[in-house]
Parts: sequence; structure tokens; C-alpha cells
Amino acid sequence: MSEQGREPRAPFGVAEVTGPSMYPTLKHGDQLLVHYGAEVKAGDVAVLRHPLQQDLLIVKRLVERREDGWWVLGDNPGAEGDSRLFGTVPHDLLLGRVRGRYRPFAEDQRSVRGVVSWAFSAVRPVLCDRSVSRRLRAR
Repeated sequence: MSEQGREPRAPFGVAEVTGPSMYPTLKHGDQLLVHYGAEVKAGDVAVLRHPLQQDLLIVKRLVERREDGWWVLGDNPGAEGDSRLFGTVPHDLLLGRVRGRYRPFAEDQRSVRGVVSWAFSAVRPVLCDRSVSRRLRAR
């Protein structure tokens, strides 16, 4: 994931998704509206610093708040790179909550149907999903 600007100076910023870990909620290339310093809860999608490589920003769903940090998972169970690999993410590495996403127009959407489909789905809020917590406990 990349961010426009290094350190958040305003309460809102824009970040771009890279990779498949949050599919189908977020796709590679989606632009995210990030609310820095926002209160978060389990089920929210958040932007965090990677606990093993802190110059790398990641976007994950917060599953469970633990004493030593957040357990985070990607929405794509087949993708790696979440707490199953690196454990909990310390609280101080949580940067902000994702409030919405914008999906840029793709060149393969040139048909009338493609343009209409994009117009109805390009901007969406990113909502809390508590079912991720239930899926984790079911394992």
C-alpha cells in the first residue's frame, strides 16, 4: 500500500491499495479515504505500519483487540501478510480507520454497461464487518 505524503498532518488522507489481501472488499489500485487518529473497533478496516517493516503501510481488518495490540486479518483468506504471519500489531502502529474507497475507471470498462456499472460502484463506504471476528473464533 502506498500513501500520498509520509506523515499524516490532517485528519484525513488518501492511500492506495496494492496487492490482493483485502479482496473482495478492496482491490489493487483502489484509493482509500483514511481518517487518521479515529477511534476504531473490531471489524473496522484500518491503515497500520507493518510490525516487521515499519516504513511499509498495510491495510487490514481489525479482528480483536488484545493486551499487546491488534490481531488483524486480510479479507482474502488465501493471501498472506497478516497476524497469522507476524502476530499482533502494537497499538502505536495503528494510524487510522478507512472510511471509504474510490475505484478508478479501468480501461476495460469502455462499454456502456461497463461505464454504468463503474458509475454505481466507484465510490463506496468501507463498513465494519464483525463476521471476520466470528470466522476467526470458528477455526
